Amino acid sequence: MKRKNLSFLLIFVLVMTGLGSCIEDGISSSPSDQPVFSVDTLDMGVIFTEQPSTTHRFTVYNRASKGLSISRISLSGANAGLFRLNVDGFSGREFSDVEIRAKDSIFVFVETTLPPNERNVPVEVTASLDFLTNGVARSVTVAAQGRDVVRLRAHTIESDTRLTAEKPYQIFDSLVVAPGVTLGIDPGAELYFHDGARMVVRGTLDARGEVGKEITMAGDRTGFVAADISFDIIDRQWTGIFFTSTSRDNEMDYTHVCNTWQGVTVDGTDSAEPVKLKMVNSRLRNSGNMALEVHDADISAYGCEFAEAAAGVVLLDGGSHVLNHCTLSNYYLFAAIGGPLLAFDNVSATDSPESTRPYTRAAIDNCILYGIGAELSHNDLAGSEIVLRRCLLKSAGSDDENFINCLWDTDPLFRTVREDYFFDYRLKADSPAIGAADPALTAPEAATDRYGLPRGSTPALGAYVYTEE
Repeated sequence: MKRKNLSFLLIFVLVMTGLGSCIEDGISSSPSDQPVFSVDTLDMGVIFTEQPSTTHRFTVYNRASKGLSISRISLSGANAGLFRLNVDGFSGREFSDVEIRAKDSIFVFVETTLPPNERNVPVEVTASLDFLTNGVARSVTVAAQGRDVVRLRAHTIESDTRLTAEKPYQIFDSLVVAPGVTLGIDPGAELYFHDGARMVVRGTLDARGEVGKEITMAGDRTGFVAADISFDIIDRQWTGIFFTSTSRDNEMDYTHVCNTWQGVTVDGTDSAEPVKLKMVNSRLRNSGNMALEVHDADISAYGCEFAEAAAGVVLLDGGSHVLNHCTLSNYYLFAAIGGPLLAFDNVSATDSPESTRPYTRAAIDNCILYGIGAELSHNDLAGSEIVLRRCLLKSAGSDDENFINCLWDTDPLFRTVREDYFFDYRLKADSPAIGAADPALTAPEAATDRYGLPRGSTPALGAYVYTEE
């Protein structure tokens, strides 16, 4: 019996010795076996100073037929202390004996919080992330651009003020323009709104960008949600812009508003005289509700793009409106689209027989309405003061007293490629919208497009002058 137990013990020792030998032999010690990195430089992009960055990552591959043991992973350089690491699930500043099995990989995650640099332009900060494997040192450069910002928290503008383009503004909670006060925004200024923040205009907004110096109003998140999906196309990052019933004489030229929950809302319901908003060559896009919603107010839009909104793109509900050389489209990605490109309410006694509010009036000329879903909430506008002249429409309709000389059932051939997350509403070379506009209907405010290109004597329909791709 003792001999049998001894035999089993000897076999067990031999097996464990053999396994230990296999494990030891499974780690390469050859200097030629080295990890392969998914990037040479991990570019973390532009990051607001004094604010933690989003987490960036890259992959470390072992292409060898045996396992690799990375002796040391560490940061070096003058700025090494500004970056934080997580290697294969473990946080730290330096790592030893990190193993990667044959034909396997690990993730390296990097974050940073950059100090103020007292500059009006982004300042690049770099460090070296060093790997020592089998006596061979290799590195990945980690880079980020720190940008100083002016932070406004629950801020009310109580006297006439101008926001400049020197540094971006980061808004928390709210930015409110008091009644009777004008907020001017210089060309090229950038306003970034934190989660849940909003702009409320009770006075006057005078936001006048220029060609090449567009004013930006967007969410404050940078980088990518996943893979190639940029935060630039993600909505619901901040609430939006609200013009109240006390607001007057607003203008937004060359202004880009995106990433909102509720887009731009103009509400003159309780106003004795119409709230007015004029827009020239501006873009309202990526909204979790509507890009533009108007109630009992007057808006005019020239050369503007309204696009990507979950509840439909534009609602006109009471008031007098002009849309001239505008593009309305919707290829919204993240939910079923809940409304048409252009919705009307309170259009006539037939539509709202007991209405005591002013009916909706609209002159819509040389525009494109094309995208996923319906173009209009009212296919029959008889009896209303809404007229579409020389507009391109997706549906197969016909002209009448409210639709004059329109292009029906016509694809404008946008450059947009939805499945590639590419949204560009300029026209392809063979677009039927090129040269199809009526120059007699082109308003002086729409004489050039957002890129500064003149529409000329044979203008294209929509917001953009055709140029070669």
